[in-house]
Amino acid sequence: MQNSNPNLVDSRVPGTWGSLLVLIGFVLIGMAVGNILAVMILAIFTSSDADSVSGMLNLLISDPDKVPNGWYALMILQGTVHFFSYLLPSLLYWFYIERSNISHFSSDQKQPLRVWIEAIFLVLIFIPVNSKFIEWNAAMKLPEALSGLEMWMREKEDQLSVMTEFLTGYTQFSQLLIALFVVTLLPALGEEVLFRGIIQTKLSQHWGKIHLAIWVSAAIFSAIHFQFYGFIPRMMLGALFGYLYYWTGNLWVSVLAHFVNNGFVLVMMYLHNIGVVKTNIEETKTLPGILIISSLFLTIGILRSIWQAGSTRKVQVRTEH
Repeated sequence: MQNSNPNLVDSRVPGTWGSLLVLIGFVLIGMAVGNILAVMILAIFTSSDADSVSGMLNLLISDPDKVPNGWYALMILQGTVHFFSYLLPSLLYWFYIERSNISHFSSDQKQPLRVWIEAIFLVLIFIPVNSKFIEWNAAMKLPEALSGLEMWMREKEDQLSVMTEFLTGYTQFSQLLIALFVVTLLPALGEEVLFRGIIQTKLSQHWGKIHLAIWVSAAIFSAIHFQFYGFIPRMMLGALFGYLYYWTGNLWVSVLAHFVNNGFVLVMMYLHNIGVVKTNIEETKTLPGILIISSLFLTIGILRSIWQAGSTRKVQVRTEH
């Protein structure tokens, strides 16, 4: 009989850490292959030799405005690296090491339509609450003894901010579609399969403690992005996606939530760039307290509704069997 919630197994599964080490190996190999292929594709795209492509890569990271067709080059780089670093290694590991299939990521019970709709609204309504975590995290100060580390972290954060501002500066609809595929769809699939579908599943099986597995997976998910002053808000999102997977038993619900979260930002940036919307969603202005409190209560309400739907589904499955 198939488990109705594949991401939680009561019995402890041996070899968890060995399996995760194999997974890390797959990811590292994928990263190496992805970077090599990205360089080759960029060489063809720019009609350049290896040396000039290497210089262009450094310029893309430090000052992308100075690279001809830099936006498209950066999208090629990001899309190629992400596919080979996250999605492909995860699927290869799942198929050939775990000897499982995609159906394991979803229960044998269909989710009510309202759960999918609630998942969409959840990530949008959670934005004001998470903005407070963004504000707190951005204001983080390390002890004086770690001032050198803090300076390095700030430099990396500024570098990533330049790239983010450059990537979201598009004004053409075709660029929005490309960004939705590279920055939204690929990460939603790759990161959810890796962090929720595999890592969260393996940790919950090994520890037998789903909540610990969700938060540890969320912390790893956030840390891998190397945005130190965005660690807490991204971890909160990771936990949100983790609970969606756990309560629904369906990874595609968390994939949808992830897609909507990233896609909403890209669409709002596009509308801001073309002058339709005045508000820049990327600005870290303090939102009104009443809005944050309302967002918090609505978030709790939707989470409770999704949890109840999951509990009802589990009872139905037990009754049927």
